Amino acid sequence: MFYRDFGYSNSRRRILSLNPMAHNGHVGIGDTRAHTFAEYVVTVHDPRHQRPSLLFRIHSHRLQVRANAKSLCERLLSGPLVDIYVGESKKHWPLHRNLLSYHSDALQVALHPHAPDGTSSTSKVKPAAGSENIRLELPDVDPSGFELFVKWMYQGKLDDVSEITDPQDKYSFAVACYNLHQLCNRFDMPKLKNIAIDLYRKGLAEAGLVPDAEEINDIYRKSPEGSPFRKLMIKIAARQIMDPDIESDAESYRFCFDNNPDFAIELVNAIKHGTGGVLFDDPTEGEGCEYHDHDNGPNCHKKAKAKPGK
Repeated sequence: MFYRDFGYSNSRRRILSLNPMAHNGHVGIGDTRAHTFAEYVVTVHDPRHQRPSLLFRIHSHRLQVRANAKSLCERLLSGPLVDIYVGESKKHWPLHRNLLSYHSDALQVALHPHAPDGTSSTSKVKPAAGSENIRLELPDVDPSGFELFVKWMYQGKLDDVSEITDPQDKYSFAVACYNLHQLCNRFDMPKLKNIAIDLYRKGLAEAGLVPDAEEINDIYRKSPEGSPFRKLMIKIAARQIMDPDIESDAESYRFCFDNNPDFAIELVNAIKHGTGGVLFDDPTEGEGCEYHDHDNGPNCHKKAKAKPGK
């Protein structure tokens, strides 16, 4: 495959030929930006200067990328700290404000005392007493989810649930991922939110456990309309009802329906789609004993009950 190199200062057409596909971790020319080739060109017409080799230029560009990443890391892990108190127990985390602001625009607005236009911020964040650090209280946030949030910010990854051996611990990890998902809703962090729900589902699958009716009701009502967690809870409940090996039926979810018509509608629709279009037997055809006002039995038409008062 051929690529035109626009890094040269003259207008003469030069063609570079190189397989653009990566080999052994090396990036091909098709994945390299034009300035990579141009930054070493002093003057094309000067014979005293020789253009460095392509591999040298690509390697140098990688070093520049690493240097920029290191510089960004040093900047994010510097500056003032934020004393964050989470949950009713007020679990304390001192975290870098630059790092928090980098990952969340919502936190950036909340944690800076002045807006970009110089006006005062409307945030309730205030300096901690006796400290130069900013204080932020999150009493309605679950510490287990916030702990995963901190781990992801500073380490760039979360634990692999497959490495957890005990099924109950797997389920507890999944619950923490749900709490992380709720936190990401608040901080407007869609990337981490998607990671959280994927780990939640994987945790349930590997633990062989699902939320009971009470947990499903709580999660559904706390999730905003259109939330993927609402859809997930509906499908879990529908599958539990449809499973012939499970004793629970729709009665188990009665309190989920209280003052919650959306749950009932979504559950019925989920069961409809889950059955794959299979229809019930036509109730207008065949024997109708089940619709008679009497106990079931042979020759049921001879055992009809008298109506009260007759």
